[in-house]
Amino acid sequence: MSAARLLFRPRNSRILSSKPIASARFQPAFVPLARKQQRRGYADVNGVKEVAVRDALNEALAEELEQNDKVFIMGEEVAQYNGAYKVTKGLWDRFGDKRVIDSPITESGFCGLTVGAALAGLHPVAIDQIINSAAKTHYMSGGTQPCNITFRGPNGFAAGVAAQHSQDYTSWYGSIPGLKVVSPWSSEDAKGLLKAAIRDPNPVVVLENELLYGQTFPMSAEAQRDDFVLPFGKAKIERPGKDLTIVTLSRCVGQSLVAAEKLHKNYGVEAEVINLRSIKPMDVEAIIKSTKKTGHLLVVESGFPAFGVASEIMALAMEYAFDYLRAPAARITGAEVPTPYAQKLEDMSFPNEDLIVQYAAKLLRV
Repeated sequence: MSAARLLFRPRNSRILSSKPIASARFQPAFVPLARKQQRRGYADVNGVKEVAVRDALNEALAEELEQNDKVFIMGEEVAQYNGAYKVTKGLWDRFGDKRVIDSPITESGFCGLTVGAALAGLHPVAIDQIINSAAKTHYMSGGTQPCNITFRGPNGFAAGVAAQHSQDYTSWYGSIPGLKVVSPWSSEDAKGLLKAAIRDPNPVVVLENELLYGQTFPMSAEAQRDDFVLPFGKAKIERPGKDLTIVTLSRCVGQSLVAAEKLHKNYGVEAEVINLRSIKPMDVEAIIKSTKKTGHLLVVESGFPAFGVASEIMALAMEYAFDYLRAPAARITGAEVPTPYAQKLEDMSFPNEDLIVQYAAKLLRV
């Protein structure tokens, strides 16, 4: 099979096709767990309980506000309204006006303010003014002036909210020197990475997915502790495998796990699914080690195809694992278009489980 057949744009053939396209609109799909699911909020005998992503983020914020009086939150509707997605629920009641601060709809204004606050030794959690101020301060000061800001908020596919609220800028932030960028999938990811971001001496961008806020995941007893932190630059193998490496992030992790189960059921293929967690720094070692083991690489992301996360990972594979590849690496991305509002067009604009299976089957020639 030629490289051209594998490195095709993910949406062109579907857009040109006259066949009906099954809806890929958000429908929660979960990989079966080996153990019996527990009721949400109740721990099992091992201390594991089901926790929603928004609750994990809320817990991380509350713990850091409690432990460090220099931490504060600033943004639109984060106080009395409890946040647009209820991530900051109860924090204003608990910590008051000086720690949880509502701002006008002037992102550049309040984020410029947080840069100044960070330079004064405070630890704000906000958004915007990221690239030209926060990311460069440590370098421009010769390493003498840290700029501790955590920028967090929704990123990527969000059903039915069109072009200005369904965009994925992971690769954009990831290309900026001076920024650390993380993208959680599970509740443990969300809590551990957000706490690490708040404690980091320099700016960190935490890219959450709107559709994951209400989804519950098992949270271990360790992750429920107030000192639980996940390191940057360390990916997690969500599913081990020997035939194919699937590298992915954020909501696409869940889709890739469902696709991996279908590949096993339909073709006997054992796909290894790597949850990046950290975009910058990236766990290059984990990606290359897995690619060398399986000989096949598929990257799945919801961002734009040009100059994306998938492009970077494929370039790394060419540089460090070329001789181990048994077929050209392939990628599945979002479409090269602002996200449409019309549902059928929106469905065609992002990866889904069946498309991942289709790509993997072509890559493996099964």
